[in-house]
Amino acid sequence: MVITMLPAGPHVLKVYSEQIIGAAPSSALLLDCSTIDVETARKVAGLAKAAGYAFADAPVSGGTAAADAGTLAFMVGCDEGDFARVEAALAPMSRITIRAGDHGAGQAAKICNNMLLGISMLGTCEAIALAEKLGLDPERFFEIASKSSGQCWSVSSYYPWPGPVPTAPSNRDYQGGFATAMMLKDLKLAQDAAAKSGASTPLGAQAEAMYALFDGLGHGGRDFSAMLQMLRGQLSTLETK
Repeated sequence: MVITMLPAGPHVLKVYSEQIIGAAPSSALLLDCSTIDVETARKVAGLAKAAGYAFADAPVSGGTAAADAGTLAFMVGCDEGDFARVEAALAPMSRITIRAGDHGAGQAAKICNNMLLGISMLGTCEAIALAEKLGLDPERFFEIASKSSGQCWSVSSYYPWPGPVPTAPSNRDYQGGFATAMMLKDLKLAQDAAAKSGASTPLGAQAEAMYALFDGLGHGGRDFSAMLQMLRGQLSTLETK
């Protein structure tokens, strides 16, 4: 078995075409857990399949905490007959492994999921900033939003205000977690995919612009929930990372 996690599509294509395909035993299961564009994932799958390999694109969700706990979620694109083998290989690291469809579908699922996450985090941050301006304690707002129609993962599991969710990066000065620069990368992938497919994603485009601004101000290494401090006008509380 070969498992890879690389920064971008060109790296994946280069590593598989020059270092793995033809070098690994033909019986090896090839799993790419990078987050890349759908087209490159399908191209690499085609090269691997032509050489006799079982291949899957299997991007991952869950962040550093889930990685440490072995509770990651994998979104898999592969031939249906290969999925049981893929699922077994990922089981030690996985809380859930879902076959999204054929080759490239794992990347499509990851791109769409992270666009949704990026948008929902911005909405959460905006709501907290407004609540504060209106004199509502952000911790009390958590009690309300987490139990009403505003409930979402960004509120209940990753609240960007310190206190209510002890494991959230907001309690560690927004260190660790999911870096703003990584969210920006995924949103760029989503916008590229939207342009190529003709999909309308105006909120995704706005989210990309917001995270690009935050990254450009020197906060790309901060967890993406630190966007709250920019919306509060409190960037001075963050050291440039």
